Parts: sequence; C-alpha cells; structure tokens
Amino acid sequence: MREIVWDTETTGIMPGDGHRIVEIGAIELHGRVATGRSFHTYIDPCRMMPKDAEGVHGLTTAFLTGQPVFEAVIDDFLAFIADAPLVAHNAAFDMEFLNWELRRARMPVIPTHRMVCTLELSRKKHPGAKHTLDALCNRYGIDLSARSKHGALIDAELLARVYVELVGGRQIGFDLAPTAAAEATIVVDRAYRAPRAHAASADELARHAAFIAGLTDPVWLS
Repeated sequence: MREIVWDTETTGIMPGDGHRIVEIGAIELHGRVATGRSFHTYIDPCRMMPKDAEGVHGLTTAFLTGQPVFEAVIDDFLAFIADAPLVAHNAAFDMEFLNWELRRARMPVIPTHRMVCTLELSRKKHPGAKHTLDALCNRYGIDLSARSKHGALIDAELLARVYVELVGGRQIGFDLAPTAAAEATIVVDRAYRAPRAHAASADELARHAAFIAGLTDPVWLS
C-alpha cells in the first residue's frame, strides 16, 4: 500500500488568524518502506514571519520572500500525494492549514478520512508517555543528530521511521516467506515420517468407557 508521510512549517498556529504554510515536506512509502521519492518546497507566505515561529523552524522573512507562492506549488504536491493516505504527527493541524490554503486558492479540500495521525497512534500505544516527535525518536532509537530545528522534510523523514515502529516495527515489508530454493532444500534434507495415527485404540476406548461409567452424577446428565 502506498502512503505519504508529510509535515508542514507555518507562520503560526491558527490559519484563521492569517497564518500561512511556509514549507511542505513529504516522503513516499510502499508497504511501509521508504521508496526514495520525496516532495519538498518552501513557500512565500506573503507576510512577515513572527519571531516566535522563526525560533521554531529558523525560516526568516528574508529567506521566504521570493519563494514560490502556494498556488504555484500545490498542483505538484497534489500530484505527488495522489489518493494515498496522509500520515502526519498531530495530523489535524497540518490538514487544517492545507485545507485552509486550498479554500483560499478556490480548490477542493482533502477529506479528513485520509488522515493517519501518529500522535493518536502514540497515545494509544504508549499511554502516559511523552508523544513529541523527539520523544518518539528517542524511544525507538532513531538518530536525531541531523535535526537542530524543525524542518518539514527532515521531520517527515524522521516521522516515517517512527510511523513504521508505531504500527509494527522494522520488519514490516520484509518478505519472511522461504524462497523456492530454500523450500526445495528443506524437502530434500527432511526424512520422511509416516503420519501419526490419531484415532483412539480399542483398549483406550474401553478404559474411557469404564471411567465414564464410574462417574457419579455427571454434569452433562443434569
């Protein structure tokens, strides 16, 4: 199954307050194994970057000015995700921003049933634990050394590894069935054994009948 693990960076926490998406990063999985295909873009929000948001992801107004606007990149992003499920950490946040931008561009929104939220998965699997991306990476031994600040693509790459752990671990997608050659070897090396007889012998049946006859007030006759 094809899935997309994705993340956004924004100018703030509420699109209704005029905040915008400034970065999108996405990773393609097939059978929960990364294919090497990814999508990444910066976006000019056409507004100033608040200092508190800049402190989170390091993206400045000067850097983002002149980057493509949302309407210039959205077609490529929609083509990349196609109809795949969309995996994100606190997925409602990213989806709210994406759909706000789509409405602003007068484009159809993405239905929320396509969301897979790793925050919710973590809360169910590890109740009472910390559920930040950093905490989950530490829990599963995932290297965080390349992440000095939040970034949509690096966070999507880390989340893809966390997601595989949350839904079953690193062996998902591995073919554990024996190959045809291995099966042939097993057949050749294994000595033939006749099937065991599973029916009771006449002596065993007689002893069982005597045992039953000696029971007093058995429950199946009450």
